[in-house]
Amino acid sequence: MSAPSADPAELHAAALIRSPPLLCRGDEPIREAAKRMTAQGANAILVRIGRGAAERLGIVTDSDLRSRVVAAGLSPDAPVSAIMTEPAYTVGAGRLGGEILLDMLQRDVHHIPVLSAAGEVLGVVDDGDLVAAQARRPFLLRRAIERAASPAELAAVSAGLTPMIIALHDARAAAGQVAAVRSVVLDALTRRLVELAVRGAGDAGDAGTPPTPFAWFALGSLARREVVPSSDVDSALAWRQDGPGVREYVARVAQVVDDGLLACGVKPDAHGASATNPQFARSLDSWHATARSLSRDPTQQQALILVSVITDSRPVWSTGGWAGGGLWEARGRADPDLLRLLARFALSFRPPTGFLRDFVVEHSGERRGRLDIKHGGVIPIVDLARWAAMGAGAAVASGADAPAGLTALTLDRLRVAEAAGTLESAQAQTLTEAFGFISSLRLDHQVEQLRRGEVPDDFIDPKTLNPLARSYLREAFRAVAAVQSGLANELSLGIR
Repeated sequence: MSAPSADPAELHAAALIRSPPLLCRGDEPIREAAKRMTAQGANAILVRIGRGAAERLGIVTDSDLRSRVVAAGLSPDAPVSAIMTEPAYTVGAGRLGGEILLDMLQRDVHHIPVLSAAGEVLGVVDDGDLVAAQARRPFLLRRAIERAASPAELAAVSAGLTPMIIALHDARAAAGQVAAVRSVVLDALTRRLVELAVRGAGDAGDAGTPPTPFAWFALGSLARREVVPSSDVDSALAWRQDGPGVREYVARVAQVVDDGLLACGVKPDAHGASATNPQFARSLDSWHATARSLSRDPTQQQALILVSVITDSRPVWSTGGWAGGGLWEARGRADPDLLRLLARFALSFRPPTGFLRDFVVEHSGERRGRLDIKHGGVIPIVDLARWAAMGAGAAVASGADAPAGLTALTLDRLRVAEAAGTLESAQAQTLTEAFGFISSLRLDHQVEQLRRGEVPDDFIDPKTLNPLARSYLREAFRAVAAVQSGLANELSLGIR
C-alpha cells in the first residue's frame, strides 16, 4: 500500500482499495446484506449476477438502502436484486485515481468496483478515497444541475461554477483534471437545458416527442475536454432526417439552450459556432456530405476551420431514437492534400518568442505589454495534435474513435500520433510537456482573476511571472516553435 501522503489522483486503483470486497448473490435478502455491510463497515456490497463467463456485477450502496428501501417502504426481506444498480461500472486495477474521479463525475456514481487483469473483484473505490472536502463541489453541483426544474434554477445553481474551479485549484488538482471536471459539469448543464427545452417545446403544441431523433454536439475546447474559465461554448445540432417542422423545432430548442447557457454565465461562441446558427444545425446526412466535400476539396473557403470544428465534435445529448454517429464520418488516414493544408494551418499560429530574450507582446491598447497565451501557446499545440492524429487515422472526439477516458483530446492525439509515427517521439513529448505547463500557467492566471472578481482572459503580463516561470514559459514557446520549424522543413512547406 502506498504512503498515506501520496496524492490519490496519482495512485492506481489497486492502491486505493481499503478493504476486501463484500459480495452476495442477487437472491440474498436486503436485510442480510445490510447486516453484513454494517458488520464490515462497508458502504457498498457487490451483487454477483449469472455464473461462469456470463457473470456480471451489480452494486447496492448505503444510498440505495435509504432511498430504495427505507424511503420507498420496500420490505427488507426483498432480494437485493430489487434495489441494485446493474451492471455496475468497473475499472481495471491500473486506472489512476484522477481518472476514476472523472469517471464518477461523468456517470454520477460514488462507488466503482476494481477488477484485476483476470477479472477478479479486488474491492470498491468510493469518492471519499479520492477527494478532500473542498474538492467535492463538482459532485454537489452536478446533482443540483440534475434536480433543477427550470432554466432559472439552473442559472442559480451555476453560480457554483467559479467556486468549484477555485476549490479544485486550491486542492492542487492538475490543470488537465480541472479542465476535464469543468467539461463534465458543463456537459451536465447543457444536457439539462436540452431536456428542459425539449419538454417546453412539447408543451408548446408539438407532439410529445421531437419530430425526428436529434443530437446536441459540443465543439471546440468543450468537445476536447479542455475548457478553462475564459472558454466560450461551441455547439452544433444534427438530426436524422428532414421533415415538416423539424428545422423550426430544433431552432426553438437551440435558442432556449443558448439563452440558458448565457444566463448561467457560459458564453456561446463569439464567431457563430453555435447550434443557433443554421450553418451548425443540419441533418446528419448534410454534415456527412460537408465532411466528404471538405475531404475532396480542402481549398474551399473556410474549409480548414470547418474541418477542425467537425473533427472536434462530441455528442452531449441525444433522443432515445438517435442512431447516428459523429459529425465527421471519415475513417482511416485523411486525404494527403487535406493533411498538407492542415499542416500549414497548424503552423499559422506561432509562439510569441523574440529573437533574443523577450516575448512578443501586444504593443498598443488595453493589452499592451501582455502576451496571448492561448493563441501563442495552446492553439499551436492543439492544431499540430489534430493534424498528426488525422495523419494517423484517429482524429475525432466522438464515436468509435473516442478515447476511453476523460483526458484532454489533444494529449490523446499526441499519444496516437507518436505510436503511429506521424510525430517523432521527441516531438510528441515536447508538445505534451509544453501543453501541460502552458495549461497550468493559463489556469493559474485565470483563477487569480476569478479571485479578484475579474473576467478571465488569456493575456498574461510576463513581468508578473516569477523568473523561473518566465524562463519555463519562454522555453516552452521555443520548443513548440522548434517542432513547427522542423515539421515545416520535413514537409517542405516553406514556412519559417
